[in-house]
Amino acid sequence: KEMSPEERKKTTPRTIMIGGKAFATYTNAKRIVKLVNDVGAVVNTDPEVNSFLKVVFVPNYNVSVAEILIPGSELSQHISTAGMEASGTSNMKFALNGCLIVGTLDGANVEIREEIGDSNFFLFGATADRVAGLRRERERGEFRPDPRFEEAKKMIRSGAFGSYDYNPLLESLEGNSGYGKGDYFLVGYDFPSYMEAQDRVDEAYKDRKKWIKMSILSSAGSGKFSSDRTIQQYADEIWKIK
Repeated sequence: KEMSPEERKKTTPRTIMIGGKAFATYTNAKRIVKLVNDVGAVVNTDPEVNSFLKVVFVPNYNVSVAEILIPGSELSQHISTAGMEASGTSNMKFALNGCLIVGTLDGANVEIREEIGDSNFFLFGATADRVAGLRRERERGEFRPDPRFEEAKKMIRSGAFGSYDYNPLLESLEGNSGYGKGDYFLVGYDFPSYMEAQDRVDEAYKDRKKWIKMSILSSAGSGKFSSDRTIQQYADEIWKIK
């Protein structure tokens, strides 16, 4: 939005698609779903940016929808806090379909990166061994947020994306300790690293030959995660089928 028209032309256009569900009592998850839709409503109708950026929330994301979206995706984001084991198997499905990953060293991301190679994975964020220490630093008041992170929160609070009160969601990222406070998932800490990873994505995407090579190597290296290998290993090691 702050770029000149010339600068915008040099950017990598993106359609950001986010899908998910929130159980009835997962209040903050529902606030995130609402925020994605509210941001999309503004971005997608702004003539200055909507030819370079679109934001789409995919309702009722399920296997049938995934069968369409995963083969058509070029970048998938698996950005759970390292050590939480929240990054499951959908990243394998994306990788098998030639989609590159931007992610943390969490869950299946770790194994995928080992198989496809560091240079074919856009890594960011704290590692699992640092998470507990970073939380303690936060409790001591030693964390200093990135100015861009503060600016994003300020913009949401300004009402730029509608009149809904997002303070309870934003407050979970603030303070140093306490229930629902203190940014337990280190979103603020990982934010600058995430932004840098996305800059690397933009640069890589401009080089079509490089991107396609990374995509092919990602698919080729994901063979370990095929159902054939998995079932064979179960048959051999667990079920003892002769």
